[in-house]
Amino acid sequence: MKKLIALLLAAMMLLALVACSSNEAEAPAEEAPAAEEAAPADDAAVLTMATNAAFPPYEYYENEQIVGIDAEIAAAVAEKMGMTLQIEDMEFGSIIAAVQSGKVAIGMAGMTVTEERLQSINFSNTYATGIQAIIVKEGSPITTVDDLYAEGAAYTVGVQQDTTGDIYATDDFGDDLVERYSKGADAVQALVTGKIDCVIIDNEPAKSFVAANEGLVILETSYAVEDYAIAVAKENEQLLADINAALEALTADGTIASIVAKYIPAE
Repeated sequence: MKKLIALLLAAMMLLALVACSSNEAEAPAEEAPAAEEAAPADDAAVLTMATNAAFPPYEYYENEQIVGIDAEIAAAVAEKMGMTLQIEDMEFGSIIAAVQSGKVAIGMAGMTVTEERLQSINFSNTYATGIQAIIVKEGSPITTVDDLYAEGAAYTVGVQQDTTGDIYATDDFGDDLVERYSKGADAVQALVTGKIDCVIIDNEPAKSFVAANEGLVILETSYAVEDYAIAVAKENEQLLADINAALEALTADGTIASIVAKYIPAE
């Protein structure tokens, strides 16, 4: 009997070992945790802005970085909307097309609201006021803006192409008397070398150009007064509303005024 019991116990133990071995072989190997993929960039968190960085103090290069009033205001607007700003430099005349096509979300380049531009894009609420000034050589017969309109006057006016200075001067004096340049600095250089009689350009860049070129002056009488705003594609109505809300908040808390004062100190 003892031998029988011992044999039965041995058989049971053998069966148990076989069963365990079988279960381990059939159990699927535990999968290693998948490697985490890098999170894709969130394009919705980037606000792309087109500008023409040759328009100090609104936008210009400093140590290979675009700085200025527009650059700082745009960055503040983007931050208010929980976004980061990315600036693309291009010809001024390409900005509206870039906004229309969706290549960029907004355009800021000391851009004035005009009826013609409103046919293609929308504009935010204004964030700054600009003055179109007239630069002449010292001793020029052009002493006031009225001299440009005098009977028999045929002064050649230099402008930056596609700016409001270009638009207004062409309307007032005609194509024959308006010389267009891709950059305001090129128009000023043409004035220095005697190729044109005056330059019409925004007052703040005008100050920079006159300071850098001896023998030039800005007339005391302005050519035009205008409001600057942010260009947005017509279909981006929500973006326009968000930008206006951000501008309202940044105006109320003094941010925009402090940015403008940083670049244009009160005289």
